[in-house]
Amino acid sequence: MNVKQLFDLTGKVAIVTGGGRGLGQQIAEGFAEAGANVVVCSRNLEACEEVSEELKKLGVESLALKCDVSNPEDVRNVVEKTVEKFGRIDILVNNSGASWGAPVEEMPLEAWQKVMNVNVTGTFLMSQAVGKVMLGQQSGKIINIASVAGLKGSNPKVMNAIGYNASKGAVITFTKDLAVKWGPKGIYVNAIAPGFFPTKMSKGLLDAGGNAILEGTPLRKFGSDTDMKGVALFLASPASDFVTGDVLVVDGGAHAM
Repeated sequence: MNVKQLFDLTGKVAIVTGGGRGLGQQIAEGFAEAGANVVVCSRNLEACEEVSEELKKLGVESLALKCDVSNPEDVRNVVEKTVEKFGRIDILVNNSGASWGAPVEEMPLEAWQKVMNVNVTGTFLMSQAVGKVMLGQQSGKIINIASVAGLKGSNPKVMNAIGYNASKGAVITFTKDLAVKWGPKGIYVNAIAPGFFPTKMSKGLLDAGGNAILEGTPLRKFGSDTDMKGVALFLASPASDFVTGDVLVVDGGAHAM
């Protein structure tokens, strides 16, 4: 298999949660450019429909579906509609996420629960539902979008969101454990830990502490609108066929400081 074949997704079927904007949209576009048929889903159906129409212009098939990943019925519907349309699921990207900024001593319980429900429970529910399909196929690749915030503590002057940090740490451990359990059954499970990308979720944080973040980033820049494509494609394609249970950090080198 040559290098181009190693990164080819022609005919593969991928689901990307939170695919209507931000990093999810970027990953969905990368998969489509590599030849995959892509299902994009999130709570914002209109945004997903817009992305889906753009993906079709790349010569692939695409579905846009409404989905709250913390709702088992929504999750079940996405999986059923995907299998009904394409007959299989080869790739799942658990990208839907939520955050809430507040000092620990002031964090409302409902805010903590919302973040955990979306980031952790949602990742579990999607992986479980899609995993049943992949187990039947004896093949599949699951990519969980974690965060550098899940690898260590964060300076509260830069990021004060303990629920988010804790949830992403849970996603990383979930990734490693699921990789061990499903690896013998042909399913790969890896995570990506992005640093700071200018997205709707991070806008307020970057507006307030962007300069400090850049000073702590060796490459002295934020993530771009293409920096997730190659990493996600690697983990979704045959190029990563001896990689599972890993966390790829995409943060401009900030974790090394």
